[in-house]
Amino acid sequence: MPRNAIPATTDKHRLAGYTFWSRRTRSETPRLDPVVLVGGALHRKEDWGRVEQGLLAFADVICPDLPGWGRADLLPPYLGPDIPAQALVRLLDDLGVERVNLFAGSYGSSVGYRLAQTHPERIARMVLAGTMGVIPEASRPMMRAAVALAESGPREQFGPAAVDALMSPHPDIAAKAVVHRVLSMRFGAADEEDLAKFVANTHRLLARDLIDTSVPPAVPTLFTTGEHDTLTPPALCRELAFSCPESWYVELARADHLIHLERPNELVDLMARFFADEPLDGLPYATVVEDLRRIPLAV
Repeated sequence: MPRNAIPATTDKHRLAGYTFWSRRTRSETPRLDPVVLVGGALHRKEDWGRVEQGLLAFADVICPDLPGWGRADLLPPYLGPDIPAQALVRLLDDLGVERVNLFAGSYGSSVGYRLAQTHPERIARMVLAGTMGVIPEASRPMMRAAVALAESGPREQFGPAAVDALMSPHPDIAAKAVVHRVLSMRFGAADEEDLAKFVANTHRLLARDLIDTSVPPAVPTLFTTGEHDTLTPPALCRELAFSCPESWYVELARADHLIHLERPNELVDLMARFFADEPLDGLPYATVVEDLRRIPLAV
């Protein structure tokens, strides 16, 4: 346990018939609002590792298993991000937390975006990682193939297919071999409940636009991804950033979609700066840093 953390507590929550969970670790030296971490489709509340540990230097950290994630109940694929977003509000109410800094990545970014649309008063500042507005046609066959392997096998091919979908083949990825091994172990250990949630969550992504941009969220938001991200390409992440009136875009060097595993220290530093409203100029680990508030939209 890091020296600036108090032992984590786990709480059970209920909303609309769904059971879900939170893991809260308190910092001994908090100076910012608590940080909530919402991850990708197979992410669990215990999976944040070095990112959680780094954040505890300046804030309490809340890691949820919302409906459709981890230990929580399965969320049917015909439901969008509203139930998880409402569940996050219920979770914060249960914990007595009024306002948070929010990080949401990959599949979870649609929940963060929706929460910022419906309850902006609950979010101080938000970081969305590895996100885009809609799944490109080129990515859909790969996603459907992974679902088919999860549903009917051969099961031993599911893990490698899922890892290949998430990771870029580019050789210049930080800790690439280690990250590949960690992911392979995680997907290889997936049980029937994990796979059912993966299937439901992927069908949800394929059935609708990932994010509804019709209501711009009035929350300061930083969009980020790795320079080599092939699952949610940087250009699409940056394009989505223009849907927010107060937005920034940062592209991380030597990373792809899995920035929380490949560059955890740099991601913590980026969040610490942004959540504290500090300048983002001159980041040594970024290939692109843009304050999009200064760029006029095309008409």
